[in-house]
Amino acid sequence: MLAPAELVRDFVNTYALDADADELASPAELAVWLRERGLIGPRDRATDDDLTAALTLREVLRMGLRRETPEMPGLLAFPLLVRVGATPDLIPVEDGVRGGLARIAAAVTDQSWHRLKVCAESMCQWAFIDSSKNRSRSWCSMRVCGNRTKTRAYRARKQGSRHLQGSNTDTV
Repeated sequence: MLAPAELVRDFVNTYALDADADELASPAELAVWLRERGLIGPRDRATDDDLTAALTLREVLRMGLRRETPEMPGLLAFPLLVRVGATPDLIPVEDGVRGGLARIAAAVTDQSWHRLKVCAESMCQWAFIDSSKNRSRSWCSMRVCGNRTKTRAYRARKQGSRHLQGSNTDTV
C-alpha cells in the first residue's frame, strides 16, 4: 500500500488540468482505481453518488494543497473514527468504496501532508511531494513548469523595459 502522501498525491493527480483528462470519469473507473491501490475489495462497486463524493474530495484536497480553505461545509462526510493515542488517528469504520475514500481523507492527518503541494503553474496544478530541505519547491517540474513560468516572467520584464525610440531622421 502507498504511503499517505503518495496516496493523496496520486488521487489528486487523477485529473490533469492541462490536458483536461480525468481518470475517474465513471463509477467503474473509480472502483478500478481504488481496487488497484488495495483500498476496496474485488467485489466492491462504485455508484454515481460515490463518484460525486470522490470528485468532490479530490477538489477539496487540491484546494487544501493550495492552502485554501474549502467553503463547503459538511463536505467530508465519510465514516471515520477518531482514535486518540500518542498521536491522533482517523480510522475508516466502513469497507467498500466509501471506506476507500475515507482512507484517502484520513491520509491528510499524516505528517507528510505538509510536504504535499500543487504546482504553482496555473495551468498545471499537479500535486507533488516537496522533498527539498526547506520545503521551498514551487513547481512539479523545474524543467517544464518552472521553466515555463520563469520564461514568461522574463519576457514580461523585457517587454516592460523596452522604450519606444523616435526616428533618427528629421522630417520637414
